[in-house]
Amino acid sequence: MEHYKIVFFSLVVVILCAFLILSGIKEQQKFEFYLEKNVSLIGVEIPREKGFEGQGIKIGIIDTGIDYNHPDLLGFGPAGKVVGGYNFIDNNEKPLDTSGHGTEVAGVIAADGSLKGVAPKAKLLAYKVSSSGDSVSSELIVKAIHRAIEDKVNVINISLGLNKTNNEIDQAVNEAVKNGIIVVVAAGNNGPDEGTIGSPGKDLDVITVGATYNNLTQSIVSTLEIGKTQYQVLPMLGTKPLSKPITAKVVFGGYGRVRDLTNVDVKDSILLVERGSDVKGEKIYFSEKEQNAAQSGAKALIVYNNKSGIFFGELVQKNSSSSNPTIPVISISRSDGLAIKKALQNETIAKLDIFSYPDFIAPFSSRGPVSPFYIKPDLVAPGVFVNSTLIGGKYNLTSGTSIAAPHVAGAVALLLQKDPNLKPDQVVSILSTTADPVTDAYGKNVPLDLAGSGRLNLTRAFSANLIIIPHSLVFNLSLEKPYQTRSLHLQTIEGTLTNVQTKFYPDQNDLKLETTLENDFVNIKISSQKNKTGNFDGMLAINDGTTTYHVPVLVHVTNGAINTTQKDGILTFGLDYPYSWLYAKISVIKKDSERLQSTSIVPQQTSSLAVNEPGEYWIHAQITTPHVVDDAYDIIMVETSAEKTGIEFLGSFGVPLKTIIIISGVIITSTIVGLVAKHN
Repeated sequence: MEHYKIVFFSLVVVILCAFLILSGIKEQQKFEFYLEKNVSLIGVEIPREKGFEGQGIKIGIIDTGIDYNHPDLLGFGPAGKVVGGYNFIDNNEKPLDTSGHGTEVAGVIAADGSLKGVAPKAKLLAYKVSSSGDSVSSELIVKAIHRAIEDKVNVINISLGLNKTNNEIDQAVNEAVKNGIIVVVAAGNNGPDEGTIGSPGKDLDVITVGATYNNLTQSIVSTLEIGKTQYQVLPMLGTKPLSKPITAKVVFGGYGRVRDLTNVDVKDSILLVERGSDVKGEKIYFSEKEQNAAQSGAKALIVYNNKSGIFFGELVQKNSSSSNPTIPVISISRSDGLAIKKALQNETIAKLDIFSYPDFIAPFSSRGPVSPFYIKPDLVAPGVFVNSTLIGGKYNLTSGTSIAAPHVAGAVALLLQKDPNLKPDQVVSILSTTADPVTDAYGKNVPLDLAGSGRLNLTRAFSANLIIIPHSLVFNLSLEKPYQTRSLHLQTIEGTLTNVQTKFYPDQNDLKLETTLENDFVNIKISSQKNKTGNFDGMLAINDGTTTYHVPVLVHVTNGAINTTQKDGILTFGLDYPYSWLYAKISVIKKDSERLQSTSIVPQQTSSLAVNEPGEYWIHAQITTPHVVDDAYDIIMVETSAEKTGIEFLGSFGVPLKTIIIISGVIITSTIVGLVAKHN
């Protein structure tokens, strides 16, 4: 079995300190715990003022157990805070936490003492699947989910995961959702790379939660603008917010050593230097570079990476002579740094700003895409520097998406206390559509793959009167099929639906959106206005007269189009493609189970597959051309499934119909020849 070496990043304000965790269980796929240190805080004033604190709700926490001796989580058994659970590590012991992670998660959800969780009166069940907090087998996760189903919990919180797909985990959480349990999952801490959400966070039916900063003054971000170009930059630990932006010329100063700056006019400049050194074995701390820049008269320092990507730096070093930085220092990627350095041939003026920003997406937060047919994460919640309970009766500032997720689990408990009849898809709709859309440091809407609907707003969620199904939309357009209409079902919690207004933002010159209201449905027609392919995302704002709800909208505009027809459960595929192509692989995915079937197609021909269950199917064509592999998408509703005849049985495994006929012909011919030979 493959071993995974996982690198964790710990972001303290805006830094991630890497540390290595080696898995210890050989026979099972490993799941890391997200233990980054960061900041976050949410308010629950409105629900609490109305007396809702999670009474009567049971939340299963699949983690390292819970320290039920902590004064804020006191008691194990029917009369305690932790009313049950199971120890999957030692079956003869209670699920007492000896690591700390599960207790931190539990505190965010339901601490009830010196520290108050989101739902302090909720009851907890501890499912201990790891003792060290380092790794856990997928088998134990599955067992814990099944046990939670048996225990009839209302909510499951899973603050651990994998940046890969695990079918057993996904099937288990699907079963929990089918049993009416709301499953809340941490997105993971493998950002800022794309496509880093794995199981169970990638599952369609769970609530997947990413992490933002919080409303503390330490939650600082930075912007750097040169002309019309805006760069992604990060302030280093020790840098403080500015009272006003710094505008100055940019000067290059080598590696920021004293000898590098001797003959450079650094005074009143923004100094640009490279990370590290060009001398083998020489170590130059960021604090030394800052000290040298400040003593030379620089107003600020930019350090660009000596390898690809951006990084998180720390100005306070134990082995450094400087511990009190006097000028702001930011980090930038190597490619951006080299581009700025090249532009310095002419005088270059930059504007640098550093300020507090609560809703900034934590760089470690894992992000999508996980599928071209739906959007993950669903939303984000505070996940940086959260003060929570720790084993031994202690408290700890902790961070990560594992700490963001329990904020949402607690919010679910409050919603279920208010309305116990809410179904899982209704709960995720309320939470996601009432979230506050978030922007980056420059005020631009962040991609849906980073934040989903936005940051959890418990006050708005608690007062919502509209349930929108589905809570996000994906459109599949092409140059051949330039428009598509999809619908949203609007359900009111109380009263009737009146005075609904819609608006799409940000403005998309490449797309045209038209909405019509028909009874309790909003029909949305999106048309491609230009021969421009790509992915476009935005938000559909729906106002019911009292509240504005936000529905994420993702639009694929592809070169080719899949033509799918169906008859008696047999799907037949054709392909319209405006350029020369050689071959296409067609994948068909059942929405509910994500069961995958595949076939292939070549120009001037069609291909078929039999599907044995009615329901919604997602279709993905990977089109091989002489130059690139292109994509096309389709969605089809199957009303009648195919009977499992011999041909359709083979077809369900992805064997094209024509191939089946040829194989059948060969088998029949061989049988006849054999019989004739036998009788001769």
